[in-house]
Amino acid sequence: MKTLALVNQKGGCGKTTTAVNLAGALAVRGERVLLVDLDPQAHATMALSVCVEPGERSIADVLLRGTSLGEVVRAARGGIALVPATLELGELEEAAGRTLHPERLLSQALSEVELDYDYALLDCPPRADGVLTANALRAADVAVLVIEMGAFALQGALKAEAVFAELAGDMDARFELRAVGTLFDRHAALARELLIGTQARFGARLFDSVIHQSGRLREAAASGQPVQILDPACRAARDFQALAEEVCALWSPVPLHT
Repeated sequence: MKTLALVNQKGGCGKTTTAVNLAGALAVRGERVLLVDLDPQAHATMALSVCVEPGERSIADVLLRGTSLGEVVRAARGGIALVPATLELGELEEAAGRTLHPERLLSQALSEVELDYDYALLDCPPRADGVLTANALRAADVAVLVIEMGAFALQGALKAEAVFAELAGDMDARFELRAVGTLFDRHAALARELLIGTQARFGARLFDSVIHQSGRLREAAASGQPVQILDPACRAARDFQALAEEVCALWSPVPLHT
């Protein structure tokens, strides 16, 4: 199982949208995909129309009480296996002070299901520090920094990059850092300039695929399904198909076309 953590230092950058629809694109390719919602706001859970009723288990049970991760997985639309989140997940920050190596909880839980899935996507909370993001980075093979192509986004991404590098050193984590541009408006000069600046800063670590602004993505989230189900022929679905191809190529570095 290859594990990717979708990360950033703030909300509103398209991180959860990227996590959900990249999971959908990988599933369309026939990959077995596990999406883990690590945000107490549970936006990825809601984006897939999953409701966790009182008494039902979530990722909080896995990290706070040692419940087996396999017992928490829910089937979601688009062929995605989801580990849902609830507000209770926020309690992990406080509990971490009483736990030995709290940043290793998720990687230990994921090891139980590593033969059941081809890819695990970890949708992190909108902050670069904290025990939840630390758990994701400790478990990840690749951390994908999601960068909104808007004002001040590049400066924020560079700060987040520095935080992740420091965390990696502190935890002896061995993830590869990549980046993806989102919310790109090709008609806006500022967005084009930011994309050029981001390419200059991240180089080959920036995926070639960029996720354009799309009303279809908002509609997909509102209807509780990945865009591949809502409108498989739309521009957004093609964007995520291209990104999924690049993600798969990270572990199969062979030409996509001959």
